[in-house]
Parts: sequence; C-alpha cells; structure tokens
Amino acid sequence: MNLSDSQTAGRVPRRISAMEAVLNHLRSAIERSEYAVGEKLPSEAELCRRLEVSRPVLREALRALQTMGLTVSRTGRGTFVVSNGPVEDPTFGDYSASDLLEVRRHVEIPVAGYAATRRTAEDLDHLTHLLERMEHETDTTAWVAMDTLFHLSVAQAAQNPVFRRVIEEIRDALARQSAFLNELGGRREQSNLEHRAIVEAVVEQSESDAIDAMTHHLARVESTLTTIVRSPHRAIPPEEGEEQA
Repeated sequence: MNLSDSQTAGRVPRRISAMEAVLNHLRSAIERSEYAVGEKLPSEAELCRRLEVSRPVLREALRALQTMGLTVSRTGRGTFVVSNGPVEDPTFGDYSASDLLEVRRHVEIPVAGYAATRRTAEDLDHLTHLLERMEHETDTTAWVAMDTLFHLSVAQAAQNPVFRRVIEEIRDALARQSAFLNELGGRREQSNLEHRAIVEAVVEQSESDAIDAMTHHLARVESTLTTIVRSPHRAIPPEEGEEQA
C-alpha cells in the first residue's frame, strides 16, 4: 500500500511524517467503519506488512489513536476499536486535554509573571541555556523532555515551591501532549519562538510581557490540538511565521 494515497489531494502545507500518514489511514478506516467498534485491529506485524512501515512508526500511530480515544490496548490481546469519532477531548496519561489546558491557563500564566519579577541570575542562566539547547535539538524525544523541563524551570523561577509541585504533578501529561502536538502539528519551531518570547520577558523583568507570552503560547497549543482533533485527514496549516514545505 502507498500511504500517500490516503492523503487528500491538493497542496500540502507541510511535510507529512510516516507516523502521521499511518495515523490518518487508520483513523479514516475506523471512521468509515472498516474497523467497527468492538473489533480488534490486525496485529502489529500484519499492519506493518500492509502499510510498509517499521514497528516503531506503527506503535507511535497506535498510541495516538489511543490518545484520541478511538482505541484501547489490552495487554496480551491487542488493540480494539472503542469509538469511531470524532473525538473532542483527547487524554494524555491521567488527564484529559481540556482539564490539562484549564489548569495550565490558571497556573502557568500567572507563574510566568511571577518568574519575571522574582527570577534570580541562576534562573536566567538555566532558562537561556535550556532554550538554546531546544532551538538546536532535532530529536523529538529529547526536545519533548526539554520542553517539560522548560515549564518546570519557569515555575522554579517564580520562587514558590507549590507552583513547581503542580507542574511536576502534570509533567507526564505535558510530555505526552508535547509529543502528540509535535508529531501531528509540527509545533517544535513555533514553540521555540514562543518559549524565546517568554524568556525574553523574564530577562527584562516585564511581568505583563511574560503573562502575554505565556498566554499566547497556551492559546497556540490549544488551537493546534483542536485542529488535529477536528481535521485528522488534512495536514496542519503552518503557524504564523512558518514557511510552507
């Protein structure tokens, strides 16, 4: 099977990864009831053979299907379809996307403001070096790990251990969400720009700019997530400032 056949015709604004092509194909098949609710998907070996992809690529796609609430993995039995969509509220680990975003808006936005007024020289050194590493990182797994560390570091700069504890609690969910958005939404480059705006506001000790930068960042996270969930068979359009592939 040629996976490109599963994409819609027309101009594609960005490159489609193998994982995204597999995900789009499987999700489309589920929504068309080719795999009915309650039915087991073919084995990983069979899907790899049919789709001509590696097992790691397939497993990433299967994890994305589960995040979207379309399937469930049962140990020793396989992957089963539990919904034919559309899914409005994906789940990242223990938390739904809507719950996660609600908490992030109420915590991380004011935290950015506090970080701008309370940060130490050590905090600035850590944030700027972390940002530079993220901007040069090309491996998604490594970048995702640094993404969650970035948000923890902003909370640390706010000089209130309770804020850091809250971010620590949702750290796994943040990492899952970050990986999801980067695989399917091409968010890495734009996230780096948004993170730089946050750091620059913290450096300048501008509480209002830090709040605005974090507000913009979380708004972009939410809009990209919404686009992925509602438009699974189209490539995500480039965000402001990005070039089309």
